[in-house]
Amino acid sequence: MGHDPASHVLRGRRLIIARTLWVALVAPAPVLCVVALYARYLRLSAPSDDVRAGLAQLGLSTGLYAAYYVVLGAIFAIGCFAIAAVIARRKPDDGMALFVSLFLVLLGAAYGPNAAALEQLSPALEIPARFAQFLIVACQLLFLFIFPDGRFYPRWGRAPFLVWSALLFVGVMAPGGEALAAGPGLWGAILLATAFPAGVGAQIYRYLRVSDQAQRQQTKWVVFGTTAAVMGFILLVLPSAVFPGVSGLSKLVFEMFSEAVVTFATLLIPLSLGVAILRYHLWDIDVIVNRTLVYGALTASVVGLYVLVVGGLSALLQVESFLVSLLATGLIAVLFAPLRDRLQRVVNHLIYGERDDPYAVISRLGERLEATLAPEAVLPTIVETVKDALRLPYAAVALKGDDVPVASTGEPVGEPLRLPLSYQNETVGELMLGPRPGSETFGSADRRLLEDLARQAGVAAHAVRLTADLQRSRQRLVAAREEERRRLRRDLHDGLGAQLAGLNVQTGVLRRLIQNDPAAADEVAVELRTELQSAIADIRRLVYDLRPPALDDLGLISALRQLADRYGAEDEHLRVRVEAPQDLPPLPAAVEVAAYRISQEALTNVVRHARAGSCLVRLAVTDGVRLEIIDDGIGIPEQHTAGVGLFSMRERAAELGGTCVMERVPEGGTRVLVRLPLPEE
Repeated sequence: MGHDPASHVLRGRRLIIARTLWVALVAPAPVLCVVALYARYLRLSAPSDDVRAGLAQLGLSTGLYAAYYVVLGAIFAIGCFAIAAVIARRKPDDGMALFVSLFLVLLGAAYGPNAAALEQLSPALEIPARFAQFLIVACQLLFLFIFPDGRFYPRWGRAPFLVWSALLFVGVMAPGGEALAAGPGLWGAILLATAFPAGVGAQIYRYLRVSDQAQRQQTKWVVFGTTAAVMGFILLVLPSAVFPGVSGLSKLVFEMFSEAVVTFATLLIPLSLGVAILRYHLWDIDVIVNRTLVYGALTASVVGLYVLVVGGLSALLQVESFLVSLLATGLIAVLFAPLRDRLQRVVNHLIYGERDDPYAVISRLGERLEATLAPEAVLPTIVETVKDALRLPYAAVALKGDDVPVASTGEPVGEPLRLPLSYQNETVGELMLGPRPGSETFGSADRRLLEDLARQAGVAAHAVRLTADLQRSRQRLVAAREEERRRLRRDLHDGLGAQLAGLNVQTGVLRRLIQNDPAAADEVAVELRTELQSAIADIRRLVYDLRPPALDDLGLISALRQLADRYGAEDEHLRVRVEAPQDLPPLPAAVEVAAYRISQEALTNVVRHARAGSCLVRLAVTDGVRLEIIDDGIGIPEQHTAGVGLFSMRERAAELGGTCVMERVPEGGTRVLVRLPLPEE
């Protein structure tokens, strides 16, 4: 499915409704954000005794401590507001852009800490805070189902989304409902366990089955921002998980540092959304996503392994936590490098395909080619294998002499990489490959594998071209045979047949006149003799067209000399010479006819067009028949179009597997070089 940039552009009444709803929800958001930040400042200005003691040791006041968190919250909110404003300004009539900007405004105004502070500040603010939280979570879920083109995929996802949204609204807004800012309770757990996994599954389905290359590029940016934010949250809980016994000053420093890390990491979500909507072709996102996924998964694995080892061994062995922590740290140090390498291979396979395992790609290509019986399926198999193995958007094969690819898959993206397909130092075609979205070139690892694949594909392309040439030759032979049969039928029926029928009538007339009018009978006999001579000439012409009689009567060399004498007699200024060995080995009839006819056509061109004074016909037989016709005329014009004669010369040579080349002679004139192979004994 192609990407249509105008697929979610709103017009008319729909645009008016969307903008009205957008303004109604966005307008109170800045006020709500300011109130929330003020509420957070008031709450943080009265910290616990442990926090006060830690601040005293650091020489910080409670006001400065509260301002630190409020400034971080303000930075996050301003970042969300600014990105939302840019998106809404750049694409004011784009439904998806308006939705994303609304989500970012709500996220910046009433994300978790702000909503919790609002609920604690005043009971009157509880309903706006909870409604904002509901909208944020509902927008997150809706985003998973409709990004990036604004449509639900699969189609039936609309109904589950509405059910989940209704349950969420009841769970959050009903009296006695659960505040999401305080953490997921029962309703939140149900939502996390059902709705969000379904939304992630919808995104995966869309990415694999529905999205085009541009939409996949947008999805990659969102994956990068989300993964980076998750890493930030992991870093938030990492200190308490790795060092469960830390308290006091160290714990306070860890918490303040982690708050800054998670704030700036979470800012990557609005940033990635902005890039995904506006500038998704800006950088090579594949490299960024690759590293983010690897180290995000590595961080989660290390934390999980540490918690599992420390918690499990402490409960099982009842030993001191320090020894268990030391053991877990050593285990992680040992497993860190192998785990990172393993994760890197997995992520590389997801993004780059099987680039790191070239043997598997070449082996699979060989297996598919062995299983491919039809010649027309060989090249499509090659391009599909290369495209799927390397996760490329486009792959095609073009044979030499063809203007368009004979096999292609995917959609061209940018300027494709062109690799020659060679067989025995002859270029038989080229392999065209589109770079991955966001990347204008292929890396060294990609090029090494693609060059190996091109070498393997060159043999297959050569075989396909030979098969195509063979099929075309068969078609030409059949067409030529049928044309020859039709010509013979026309000549025999319309010419010779009618002539013989007339002779039959004249014979009947002659029989009646012999007794009654001998003089008239004598005149009819004379006419009958003339007609018989004409019929005999027509029969000889037909036989000559099938095979020149001179070849059977005189042999090839003498037939060429006779031909040279005839053309030399036609043009008194032209002298035609024949150079040939005294004796020729027995040649196949087809080779003799081809050499004679090509020489005849070449001499005809010399007489008609060359204005030459001399012409040489040279014949030699070694490992094949070599025929040259060289004249000293005006030569081939710079721009000329091959006519029927030149085409027939090349066709006669090609039918026998030979070649016919016509070229200018540097000293002046034209040279026709013909090579005709001889069949092996």
